[in-house]
Amino acid sequence: MKSNNLSDWVKYAPYDRFFDFISPNADRYAILTARIDALKLNSAVISVAGNRHIFIFPPRQKPLRESGGTFPFKGQSPFLLTAHYDRVAGSSGANDNSIAVFHLLNTALILAKKNSNNWIIVFTDKEELSAGESFEDQGSYTLAKKIKTWGLEKAKMFNFDACGTGDVFIISTTTDHMLKKSESSNINRVSSAIKKLRDHALVTANNLRMDKVLLAPTPFSDDIGFLRAGLASQTVTVLPAQEADKYESLLRNRPDFADIIISGEIKVPAERRHLPETWRCINNANDTHSRLTPEHFPQTIKFMTELVN
Repeated sequence: MKSNNLSDWVKYAPYDRFFDFISPNADRYAILTARIDALKLNSAVISVAGNRHIFIFPPRQKPLRESGGTFPFKGQSPFLLTAHYDRVAGSSGANDNSIAVFHLLNTALILAKKNSNNWIIVFTDKEELSAGESFEDQGSYTLAKKIKTWGLEKAKMFNFDACGTGDVFIISTTTDHMLKKSESSNINRVSSAIKKLRDHALVTANNLRMDKVLLAPTPFSDDIGFLRAGLASQTVTVLPAQEADKYESLLRNRPDFADIIISGEIKVPAERRHLPETWRCINNANDTHSRLTPEHFPQTIKFMTELVN
């Protein structure tokens, strides 16, 4: 973003197709893949269980074909940064999750210029669930199973969701609460991997001298599907400072609130009203571009790139 005018951010690549992407009848897959091609990023679309996931690789990686050949970074531990590109019907999806998608496009451009070669960016399909569906129906669940066959179990996975409103980074602890109730034989391995991811996120924030960071449970995201399939992933989201302060206070007084989020009881109006306003606005018509805070975008992009560096 080259302008000091906060309303000008959509004039510059890669954000210049953002309003097309959030328009009511947008073919988001077509717009996103066309934007990636126009930016000349090294990409591939891989379909898993009927869901189309879009991968971006470093420029020096050989082009990937959907079938045949060895998947890049097999047996290694690259950074794998994810954001879902689907949205709930009736919502523009500006914050959930369009802006994180475009931030990661920007991140891909920055990393490519730096000749960084230890990352993959993935735009996942079907994060949003319909009534009656479980976390195993998430695109991230079947994708995680595929990632294992590609030899990427050691990838350092960071998931970005609703990263467009505010400047307080929320490092999600939702998976911790789910692991406490898990009977999986892999619980120690996954818990250890999540701790390493979280520590890396906190070190990155500290290196950037970011003093607005909160560890807290968040609404479900792709990290839950990854977790159900046995892969560790750390979700990062953002909230305005006033909302984050109120939420932190609520958690001190309501240690059960994480369970309420995970169980689905948060949909009950009496509990939903305790959620930060930014989260109450997602998945409905209130999730518009007017709630975004572009003055804080550079910090989010810096965090994304520095995670890899």
